[in-house]
Amino acid sequence: MKSLFAPLAAALALGGCTAYPYTPPALAPVTRPAPPVAVADPVAAEAPVTILISIDGFRPDYLDRGVTPHLSRLARDGVTASMRPSFPSKTFPNHWTLVTGLVPDHHGIVANNIDDPTATHPSFTMATDDPWWWNAAEPIWVTAEKAGIRTATMFWPGSTVAWGSVREEGGHHRVAGGTRPKDWQQFNQAVTGDQRVDAVIDWLRRPAATRPRLVTLYFDTVDTAGHQDGPDSPGVTAAVADVDRSIGRLITGLAELGLRANLVIVADHGMAATSSTRTVLLDRILAPGDATIGETGPYAGIMPVPGHEAAVERALSARHPHMQCWRKDRIPARFRYGSNPRVPAWLCLAETGWSILKTAPTEPFAGGNHGYDNQAPEMRALFIAHGPAFAEGKRLPAFDNVDVAPLLRDLIGLPANPRLDGSDAPFRKVLR
Repeated sequence: MKSLFAPLAAALALGGCTAYPYTPPALAPVTRPAPPVAVADPVAAEAPVTILISIDGFRPDYLDRGVTPHLSRLARDGVTASMRPSFPSKTFPNHWTLVTGLVPDHHGIVANNIDDPTATHPSFTMATDDPWWWNAAEPIWVTAEKAGIRTATMFWPGSTVAWGSVREEGGHHRVAGGTRPKDWQQFNQAVTGDQRVDAVIDWLRRPAATRPRLVTLYFDTVDTAGHQDGPDSPGVTAAVADVDRSIGRLITGLAELGLRANLVIVADHGMAATSSTRTVLLDRILAPGDATIGETGPYAGIMPVPGHEAAVERALSARHPHMQCWRKDRIPARFRYGSNPRVPAWLCLAETGWSILKTAPTEPFAGGNHGYDNQAPEMRALFIAHGPAFAEGKRLPAFDNVDVAPLLRDLIGLPANPRLDGSDAPFRKVLR
């Protein structure tokens, strides 16, 4: 692509969309004096930084709304695909899959909210950083740090955890041992997209010895708008446009530093429209006192009360409009879900767009949700890859998100790990 090798001024004149990577002035044919600090360090030209960007809840078809000049150009000039999330199509399970290469059933973050029958620890929520819940699968930033590759995380579920550590008895959130990214930030939704991007650029402004080679960056606003207003709403379109502007800010910042970068832009899941007119009510199916009900919504996890197993089986095995239930040992194999002890005894899955609730809602609602069948079109997730490692103008067939971590290993120079559930096979024909 010619614009990749244009001088910085010309790249910025094109709107910042392809302002990286470009041939640094010191390496280009000398036609005028080079800017005094065009390249932060010669290493920048030899080892591009890899930036993994998650736009939570971003469906691939959001690119068709006409408000994403930066993302659309990256997709057009790089590699793009419609990516299948893992089941359940929830935020924390899929973000951990993206950085471990394992399905939730294998890495242990099987839901956004978890009860473990073996736990002496409090139940897992999206605020849990107790390493006990996370230590079953090593995230890529830990693997990289062990290999001497510096990493930084501007938000990512699990990135605040001292992976491999043990919580100290009697200590207030104190742990012993463990590995974190060299630089990381505790998630705060009030931190704006521009502030997140600027923090990444500041990390990359450092000398080579302290500059990260693998960075994660996370945006949550598209998902938030999708939940509140539904995927087809003006609110989602506005959030998509805002995140796109932040991506443009990142691209411009990379160009100003003269840093080459491989961008891997993903989402954890899609979004489906929901309504209080489409609900399945568990109190009309299960007798009071027969079971405890965990997470509800697109799916429900149900644990029979001891001695009531037969009653629960009779109730849930019957046919129910807009919902199907399975005992955990009979969950269809295609979900790759059900062997982990943290998965409840019964899983009930709603038809896409329907909600499983304990009781009837007290007020009408309309909005969006995710967690449905991971093969449903509404659950598909964005994937874009762009940079010196990737071919130009390629669209891949749909693939599973367990393949992203093996791709990241390739980009930062880690060896393949055959124990992962995914591989880099979908990308071999598009890697330079």
